[in-house]
Amino acid sequence: MIDHPFGSRSRAEVSALAESLVERIAEAVRLAGEGDAMHAPSSSPALPHAGEAAVGAARADARRLALPADIEAVHHACHERRWSDGLPVIPPTPTRVARLMAGTRRRPDEVVATLAPGFGAATVELIAANAVMAGCVAAHLPVLIAAVEAAADPAFNLQAVQSTTNPVTTWLVVNGPIAAALGMNAGGNCLGQGNLANATLGRALRLVMQNIGGAWPGDMDRATHGQPGKYLFCCAENEAASPWQPLHVDRGFALRDSTVTVVGASGTLNLNTHSKDADELIACIARSMAYPASNDYHYCGEPWMILSPEHAAVLANHGYAKAVVKRLLWEQSTMAAGEFALRDYERTRNARADELPGFDRATRVPLSRAPDGVGIVVAGGPGTHSVYVPTFGETRAVTRRIEGA
Repeated sequence: MIDHPFGSRSRAEVSALAESLVERIAEAVRLAGEGDAMHAPSSSPALPHAGEAAVGAARADARRLALPADIEAVHHACHERRWSDGLPVIPPTPTRVARLMAGTRRRPDEVVATLAPGFGAATVELIAANAVMAGCVAAHLPVLIAAVEAAADPAFNLQAVQSTTNPVTTWLVVNGPIAAALGMNAGGNCLGQGNLANATLGRALRLVMQNIGGAWPGDMDRATHGQPGKYLFCCAENEAASPWQPLHVDRGFALRDSTVTVVGASGTLNLNTHSKDADELIACIARSMAYPASNDYHYCGEPWMILSPEHAAVLANHGYAKAVVKRLLWEQSTMAAGEFALRDYERTRNARADELPGFDRATRVPLSRAPDGVGIVVAGGPGTHSVYVPTFGETRAVTRRIEGA
């Protein structure tokens, strides 16, 4: 573990800190070479289900532990062991886990992915155990497994997402027939409370990322503030109310496929405009996307827009295809590099100089490398609201087909 923060330290102080770590790293390598397991720091609990989580070699079998039968005692025991998100959990007994695994044909000991930053092995059984804790039912498991696979894709950059000081969390977008089959909410309040599948799937992925991936708050998870979406962030796309083809078709899947997409979301910004003029609406939204402290500018990100059905209809009725909307938002949300703070200007220049030759303070910096880097989902109910979802910057959305759906 390396003490934070870095931002307030001088280059000499950071250099001295790095030097002080050399002997510790060398000793860790020596012990690993002798076959000794590398355990989590003493301030962190052992992974509750993954056993002794040696880097890259976590146990594939789930341990059975005895806990008090009283449900309140279980809640407090899970909290003390840092197995929960602070909210009450359902005890993942062998019977409950087996019942949930009926939702998939995959073997309990099959390793779905190895999850950063702790590199715990996410087996089907361990994923199911965390799903039980979150309140999922068997039909939810294939979605969660696909989401875990997507989050582990190198393009998503889970190592950084899990350990940054940024408030980034994982937003799940479900598409295809399975969304209706599970009764997911794609309409009014789709990002809020009140829907079993939305809530438990979003929460289950967070528990998996914490308990198997090892991203405990204050240890591996170094978020300065975090955000409420770190409890859960999950919805379906409102395909029935969209004037365009759905997200998963945009991303190369068949309309009949069911998919889940993971997005590294830094938060949400409500955009409330009553404009019925398509060009005015785009200009208003684009100006709202532009703010100087955005990671998407500094690291060439992949910002997302959740358009309400009403706003989407205004744009479509004007004859704008989704690709045109992306291009216009991309063009009109550029920002002069001179708007950035000096250090942010320097890191943007370093990160994007190859992409933007002749970079100086007058350079118009786009949020993403190309218009297609702007993601669009149509979701929500009636109302003149849309939602801007900036990202962590150094992350790319990943979509996976849901097996058995």
